Amino acid sequence: MAAAIVICVILGSLDAVAATEPMDMINSNKYKTGWQNLKIIDEESEEKAIKSLVDISPDLAEYIVTFAYGDIYERATFDLKTKEILIVAALTAMGNAKPQLKLHLNGALNAGCSIAEIQEVLLQMSVYSGFPSAVNGMNALKEVLQKRKGNGIKDPEGVSQKSTIPKGKTRLDVGISQLDKLKAVDLEKLQQAYKDVSPDFIQYVLEYGFADILARPGLDYKTREMATIAALTALGVTDQLKLHIRGAINLGASKEDIAEIMILMSVFTGFPSAANGTMALKEVINE
Repeated sequence: MAAAIVICVILGSLDAVAATEPMDMINSNKYKTGWQNLKIIDEESEEKAIKSLVDISPDLAEYIVTFAYGDIYERATFDLKTKEILIVAALTAMGNAKPQLKLHLNGALNAGCSIAEIQEVLLQMSVYSGFPSAVNGMNALKEVLQKRKGNGIKDPEGVSQKSTIPKGKTRLDVGISQLDKLKAVDLEKLQQAYKDVSPDFIQYVLEYGFADILARPGLDYKTREMATIAALTALGVTDQLKLHIRGAINLGASKEDIAEIMILMSVFTGFPSAANGTMALKEVINE
C-alpha cells in the first residue's frame, strides 16, 4: 500500500488516493505539504530522486515526503532561506552527499539566497570541514548555476566582500575582536592550552578563521554561527559545538533556535548527531 501511495503522490494523484483510502491516508495532508515543499526546493530533481526509490524502497520514498518534508521541513521556527543555509552548511561539511547538496543549493536560490550568500556559507566551511569540502561545494554550486542559467533563471548575484583590516590593526587583531564578540571562550586560556603544543595553530585560527572568514560582511554573525552549529553537528565535534552554541546565544539566537537546528539536522545528518547536539545545547544551558 505504501508503494501505491508514493507512486500516486509522484503522479500527482493525491486526491484520488485520499478518496479511496480514507483511514490509511491520515498522512495525506503530510504528503501534500511535503510534496509542496519539495517543489519549492527543486521539483524536477527531487521527483526523479523519489521515483528512483519506488522500485527498491517505496517506504523510504514515503518517509522522505511525509516526515522529512511534511513534518520537519514544514516547522515554522525558521524561514525557508534560513533552513536552506543550515542544510547547505551541513551537507557541505559532510562531504559525501553531492546530489543532495546540489538539490539544496538549488533550494537555497529558490528560497531567496543570493549567489554571494551561498558562496559565503561554502567559504565558511573551509574553516570547519576543510578546504576540500569548500572546493567541492563551490564546484557543485557552479554546476547548479549553469543549469539554472540554461533554464533561463537569472539569480541575484549579491555582494561578495572580503574582511577589512582597520588602519593600525592586524588580521590577528580583527580575529581576536571577532572571537570576543562570541563571549564564549577566554582567549588567554585558549592560547595557554596550545602554547606548549602548537602556538602557531591558534594564530591561524584567529587570522584565517575569525578574521578572514567570519568577519566577512556577506552574512550576519548570528547566521554564520547557526551555520557553524549545523556543520559541527554533522561532524559530531562536541567541544567546538558547545563553544559555538554559546556564541550563537550571545549573538541573539534563542535556545529554541538551537534546538530547532538539531531537529532539522535529524533529517540531514541523522538522529544520533542531532541527539548529541541537543545534549550539547542542554549542557550549555545548564552551565
